[in-house]
Amino acid sequence: MTVLEDRIEMADADANTEALDEWFRRLERMPVPEGFRVEIVGGNVHMTPQRNTHWQIIRRILRALEHRFGEDVMVFSDVRIDFPGHENGFCPDIALLKDTAEPDGGGHWRYQDVEFVAEVISEGTAANDYGPKKAAYAIAEVPVYLVADPYQRRCHVYTHPKGDTYTTETRVDFGEAVDLTATALDLTLKTDGFPRD
Repeated sequence: MTVLEDRIEMADADANTEALDEWFRRLERMPVPEGFRVEIVGGNVHMTPQRNTHWQIIRRILRALEHRFGEDVMVFSDVRIDFPGHENGFCPDIALLKDTAEPDGGGHWRYQDVEFVAEVISEGTAANDYGPKKAAYAIAEVPVYLVADPYQRRCHVYTHPKGDTYTTETRVDFGEAVDLTATALDLTLKTDGFPRD
């Protein structure tokens, strides 16, 4: 990459962040109902209610991460992280960051520090989690992407990102353990307590 190409890419990334900052400033002024999550996927605003099933699965994954890494682990839920692509201001259900992660100059967490993402499917946004968000996570080289789908009663684990896809997908039915010991997480996630829709 030439210096000029590198500067153009950095300028595009800054423009993307500035556009997302403006979007989120506007959204913060809107009367978003309590219990709704707001994120921007490919320049489109999505507001989804968080249902009990959704939260119970998130809670169980968070507990597993805290049990494995301790209570001070760098894990977030519904916190904005800008990912590669056109106006991708995602708020992952769960994002695990490197211990050394620090916010950038604008106070945002960097996608380069994300080691694991988990999304719990909602009916209205399932296409995002399996489509553009999965592609963005792969482009960002997130090593492990887990989709918990209470409608299918199954987890999909994506590893080995390459380009805009993952080369490995493992499917595990709810009730079975998800073996993540060969990944950066080095843990086994129990799903027998995951509620089903």
